[in-house]
Amino acid sequence: MKIVPLDTNLEALFWKQVNQDIPHYYFFAFDWKHNREKTKILLALENEEIDGMMLVYDGRIAQLRGSSRAAEALLQRLDLEKVELQSLQEHKQLVLEKYRPTLRQSQAMMLMLLRKGEETVHMEHPTVPLDASDSEKIVAIMKDADPEYWGDVTGQGIMEGIGKGANWLGVRVNDDLVSIGNLLLTEWAGLIGIVATHEKHRNKGYATSVVSQLVRQILQRLPLAMIFVLADNSPAVRAYMKVGFKPYRTYFFMRGEKRCIQET
Repeated sequence: MKIVPLDTNLEALFWKQVNQDIPHYYFFAFDWKHNREKTKILLALENEEIDGMMLVYDGRIAQLRGSSRAAEALLQRLDLEKVELQSLQEHKQLVLEKYRPTLRQSQAMMLMLLRKGEETVHMEHPTVPLDASDSEKIVAIMKDADPEYWGDVTGQGIMEGIGKGANWLGVRVNDDLVSIGNLLLTEWAGLIGIVATHEKHRNKGYATSVVSQLVRQILQRLPLAMIFVLADNSPAVRAYMKVGFKPYRTYFFMRGEKRCIQET
């Protein structure tokens, strides 16, 4: 097996693999096409065919796909001291041998898909578009919803995302922003990236209305909507299924730091 960096000579082989299952390889496709200056992709080749691949984005986020043999070889090339990593479930033990979780424990992350014609939108509450002036309020709701996972989010980061094409909308109650969501439209699918509701306003259907409107915006332009959710977040999974999302794949997800030699 050969481990080689993706370059223009291997792009045809790369896109052949990716186009077989765009949702599964979504971040590989998006970052290689739109964020190439921050993206490194390694391919594991067996008999000149792709057996696995690893993406490293911005020196901190990694995505791992392929056979266990390929995953093991690719992980040997991952030299980040701290990482946010998503891999196949069967790669969990390989990852944990190299990285110690620092965010809760390792988690199962579910990818859910909604194809045009399968949506059942529920617009019980009006939604409004949000912009850069709402960035600090967005951050406050995110940190209220999950202070550990979103503890490092900043208003500046939200504004930069808006500048790069992220669309935000929310629900206001008495002029207070109580529920939010965002999406990113690409040539392949619309990805709903964040959905959060302030703790005091949950179980009132606000998130369902937000997701419904995001789905409506996506399916006006594209045939497929995607969303990632922690598999044990039952309320969120139920809300997304109510709108029409269906489970597609479940991945292993973790934030961690490299284990020292004594631990391995």
